Amino acid sequence: MRWVIRSVLALSLLVFLAVAAVVMIPSDRIAALAVERFAEVTGRRLVIEGAVRPTFFPTLGVQTGPVTVSNADWGVEGDMLRAEGLSISLDMAALIGGDVRITGISAQGLQLALERARDGRENWVFGGAGGGSAAPGMAGEGTPFTLDLAKVTDGRVTYVDHGSGRRVVLTALSGEARIPDFQGPADISFNAILNGQPFESGLKIAQFAPFLDGRPVGLELELTTGDAALRLAGRGGWQPFGIEGDLTATLGDLSASTRLAGVDRPALPPGLGAGRVDVTGQLTLTDAGSVHLRGGALRLDDNRLRLDADLTTAGDRPNLSAQVSAGALSLATVIGGTAGGGGGGRAAPDGWSTAPIDVSALALIDASIALTADSVDLGTLRLGTTRVVTTIDRARAVFDLRQIAAYQGNVSGQFVINGRSGLSVGGDLALAGLAMQPLLSDLGDYDRLIGTGDLRLKFLGVGGSVDAIMRSLSGSGSLSLGKGELRGLDVAGMLRTLDAGYVGEGQRTIFDTVTGSFGIANGILSNNDLSFRAPYVTATGSGAVNLGARTLDYRLRPVALAAVDGTGGVMVPLLITGPWASPRFRLDLEALARERFEDQAKEAEARAKAELERRAEQELGIQRQDGESLEDAARRRAEEAINAEAGRLFQRLLGGN
Repeated sequence: MRWVIRSVLALSLLVFLAVAAVVMIPSDRIAALAVERFAEVTGRRLVIEGAVRPTFFPTLGVQTGPVTVSNADWGVEGDMLRAEGLSISLDMAALIGGDVRITGISAQGLQLALERARDGRENWVFGGAGGGSAAPGMAGEGTPFTLDLAKVTDGRVTYVDHGSGRRVVLTALSGEARIPDFQGPADISFNAILNGQPFESGLKIAQFAPFLDGRPVGLELELTTGDAALRLAGRGGWQPFGIEGDLTATLGDLSASTRLAGVDRPALPPGLGAGRVDVTGQLTLTDAGSVHLRGGALRLDDNRLRLDADLTTAGDRPNLSAQVSAGALSLATVIGGTAGGGGGGRAAPDGWSTAPIDVSALALIDASIALTADSVDLGTLRLGTTRVVTTIDRARAVFDLRQIAAYQGNVSGQFVINGRSGLSVGGDLALAGLAMQPLLSDLGDYDRLIGTGDLRLKFLGVGGSVDAIMRSLSGSGSLSLGKGELRGLDVAGMLRTLDAGYVGEGQRTIFDTVTGSFGIANGILSNNDLSFRAPYVTATGSGAVNLGARTLDYRLRPVALAAVDGTGGVMVPLLITGPWASPRFRLDLEALARERFEDQAKEAEARAKAELERRAEQELGIQRQDGESLEDAARRRAEEAINAEAGRLFQRLLGGN
C-alpha cells in the first residue's frame, strides 16, 4: 500500500516538473530525471523503455513505453513491477498552487510481484535498509494528493510468502481507484481471476490518510464470485490487520467460494449446506487468523440457526467453538433418511438404504458445538426439545445428549459417529417413558405395539450405509413396558379356540406389563427372558429379531385362564415369523402335542410309581408319615427293626429272657 502511493506521487511530481520544461528539455532527459529521482526516494531501480511522450490537451501529462521497478535484493520473482505502458496526467493549475491533483493514471499489462521473506521482510517496503530517502513506518507523511481516476487493465499480481510457502496469483486483473480527498473517502473496485475462479470486488474507505497509515477506519467491502456474494461494513486496519463489522454473505452451494479460496468443496449433506449457505452477523477478523461471529444467523439449505461462534486456524485443522440455537431442524438426509420421518432411511419398503453415507466433512474441522432446538428431524427419528453438545476431534463426532424430548418421553446418553477409518456408529442410550407405537413405526414401519416404556440400549455398528450398519450391529439392552396392547393378534382367542385365525385387523391383546433383556450380535437381536402379563393371559418368550434383514423368528408361550398361583390353564406355543412389517402368526400344535405327550408320560410314570410304593408298603408293613417318602419310611422301618433286635440280644447277654 505505501509503496504504491509513494511511487505514484514521486512519478507524478517528477513527470510534471519535466512537463513544465518540456519545450526546453528533450524527452529522454525527462525520463532520466524521473529515473534518478525515483531511485533517490525508493532505493529501487526504475527503467523506462522507449520515449517519454508529453501531452498537453485535454490534460497535461506523459505517456511511457514499458516500465519496470526492480525487486528487493532478496526477491526471487524477478522485477517487482512491470507494465507495458503508463499514462499519468496532472492538474497543472492545482500544482502551481501547491496541490497535487492527479487527474488520471493508467497502467496497461501491469505485473506486480509481492514477496514476504522468511524473516518477515516485505519487498513493498521502500527505504531504510533498502536504500533511498523513503522512511518505512511513516506511510501518512509526504505531500497530500488527490486522484480522480486510476485504471489498471490486463494485470497480474503474484504474492509469495516464503515463510509459510503460500502462493497467490491474480490474473486478468482490471480495476479503478478514486481518491477525491486525501483525508476523506476513497473508492477502489477491481475484477480478476483467482485459482481459475473469476470474481469482482469493491472497497470503500472512509478516511484514506489514516487507512494509508494502517490505522482502523470505516470500511465497506463487497465481493461477488459465481452465485456467491459477500458484504462487510464496519471498521478495519492493516497494521496490525483487523476488521470488524456487519457481515452479509450468500454463498450458494460453496462451489465458487471454495474454488476462489483454493480449497476442496466439502461434501456437505442436504440440510447442512449442500445447496445453500447464508450467513449474517457481527464479524471480527484478527491478525492471528481467527474469526469471531456474534449475533449470527446461519442458513443451511432449509435449516435456519442462530449462533455465536469462534474459529481459530492454528494447528492441523481449524477449530470451531459455537453456541447454536434453532427452531425446527431437519437433519433427515444427513444419515441417509427421508425428511418427515417414517421413511426410516430406507430405499425400499423391504430393506434399509444401501446408499453410501459420506461423513468426510467431519475431517475438515475440530469443534465443540452446543445446540438447542425446538425439534429435530433425523429421518428415522423425530425429536422434540433438544439440548446436545457435539465434540468433533479428528473426524470423530460425539453427541452428548443432555436433554431430548422424544415420543412423549425423554432420551439421554451418548451417540458417536466415527469417520476416522471407514464409518462406525455407536451409542449408550437411556429412553424413558417413550410411546412405542410411533417410535417403532419410524424405526421400522412396525405399528402393532401400543404402550409406553423404558429402554436401555448399547450398540455399535460398522459400515458405509444404513443397511451395512444394521447388519453389523452388536450390543445389549433391556425393555420394560407398562399397560398397552398388541394390535393384530388376539392371544386369548387363539388359546381359547386353538385357532390361529385370531390375527388381523380389529384383533388385539391387552397387556399389563412386558419386560425382557436382549443381546445383539451381527445384526441379530436375541432374547430368552421375555415376560408378558395380561388379563387372563401370561406368557414367556424367546427368539431372534434380524435387524439387518428386518425379520422375526420368535416363540411365545402364552398361558390362558391359569389359577392365581399360576398353575393350570391352557398353554399353546405361538410362533411369530417372517418380515416384521407383516409377520406370520401360527400355533405350534406339534410342540403342544409333544408337550402334552410328555405330560401324559409323566402322569403315567407318577401313577406307576405310586402303585409300586403302595404295594411295597403292604408287603413290608410300612406306614409312611406325613411328608415322608417311601425310601425314608423304609429306612426308618429298618432302623427301628435293627434297634429292636439289638435290644433283645443285649438283654440275653445279661441273662435276661
